[in-house]
Amino acid sequence: MKSRIPSTLFAFALCALAFNSRLAIAAESAKKPNVIFLFADDQRADTIGALGNPHIKTPHLDELVRSGFVFRNAYCLGANIGAVCTPSRNMLLSGRAYFRWQGPQAQPEMPNFPTSLKAAGYETYHHGKRGNTSPKIQELFDHNKYVKDDEDRTSGEPCQTIVNEAIDFLKGRQREKPVFMYLAFSNPHDPRVAAKKYLDQYERDKIPLPKNYLPLHPFNNGEQFVRDELLAPFPRTPDEVRKHLHDYYAVISAMDQHIGRLLATVKELGMYDNTIFIYSADHGLAIGSHGLFGKQNLYEAGMKPPLIFAGPGIPKGETLALVYLLDIFPTVCDLVGTSIPGGLDGKSLKPVIAGKSTGVRDTLFCSYRDVQRAVRDSRYKLIRYPQVNVTQLFDLQQDPDEITNLAEQPGQSERIKSLTAEMQRWQKELGDTTPLVVEKPQNAAWDPSQAPAATPARGKKKK
Repeated sequence: MKSRIPSTLFAFALCALAFNSRLAIAAESAKKPNVIFLFADDQRADTIGALGNPHIKTPHLDELVRSGFVFRNAYCLGANIGAVCTPSRNMLLSGRAYFRWQGPQAQPEMPNFPTSLKAAGYETYHHGKRGNTSPKIQELFDHNKYVKDDEDRTSGEPCQTIVNEAIDFLKGRQREKPVFMYLAFSNPHDPRVAAKKYLDQYERDKIPLPKNYLPLHPFNNGEQFVRDELLAPFPRTPDEVRKHLHDYYAVISAMDQHIGRLLATVKELGMYDNTIFIYSADHGLAIGSHGLFGKQNLYEAGMKPPLIFAGPGIPKGETLALVYLLDIFPTVCDLVGTSIPGGLDGKSLKPVIAGKSTGVRDTLFCSYRDVQRAVRDSRYKLIRYPQVNVTQLFDLQQDPDEITNLAEQPGQSERIKSLTAEMQRWQKELGDTTPLVVEKPQNAAWDPSQAPAATPARGKKKK
């Protein structure tokens, strides 16, 4: 018996040590907030009711807005290809501008969102669209799943699958670690199909056109016939724009309903008070603004998504600070108390959220392929189209819808010169070698009759 007692005591000690270790992990987890990042596809900044659009119905997103902190000037930096989603999501996950990459996507061996959150003790979960992703980085999540994009978009219940599986995961997981969830919805990207109950929330004829609606874009912006621009015929009629807006709004309302189910589950599980929610999208969408339909432009409608933070430690409020989507990665690191990797172009927005700073940069730069460049400060925005030798200047304080081009007005030459110099500074900093002037510019005029046949929205619509 004497020889067995030490062995029994040793086994008991090991069990006690393991139990105490689990308690320590659980205690540490309780200190760190969960993070649920909801990321839409093609959602412009003005499509949430509480952000100032009285015509769209988004009660659950409104709840996040009213309880959280809103960034009114959040931007996608731009894209080197027509599928703007791809570089946007790569920049988001890597925290680096697309000019930094070696190849078409961000390198997974460099600092990235899932690796940093795993190192901070988080269980990481990704479920999102299969197209336009960063698959090598997404493989680094502890749980990595894809939704069938077209099936999700044409089911009539957009984002239902992702929310259903997220709810199941939250209910079934061991809660020894905090969780970081990245739910990358494939909506409201076309084809936009919402069940009748969502469509019936709107009277199509009463949906207002964008304030900057035009039948045609006034000049060749370098992407007049890209896929997104062929989703509607030329010229864009008010009826056609309202038809697209009706579907767009209905899909967003459907998404809002399912997001509400997720929020309710988080509350039921007792996690709500210790969960940071982030809501944003990969970029905006024109849908009639400036005579355009896509996101292949540097107007506010194309590059600005919503950006909302809500949860523990996040005050109610909003800011006009100039921020990028690629700032989200370092911001989350800062909010949960883990180190921010070096070498990022993104900056932590925590000082802005905490009221300790009014911004993290004085100006902001955007780019699209080799055909468009833009820079803005706190008031003015300059857009340059080098291939056609066209410049636009907008006073965003007085003209937030970018209706009046000031570039040809007397007295603006010094402002244009100053902003152009700032654009060139940004180009040098990021490694952008695209010239702002070309030797033989194309004709700025364009002929809508030369457009290829209209491109149907991908996927088969549910009848």
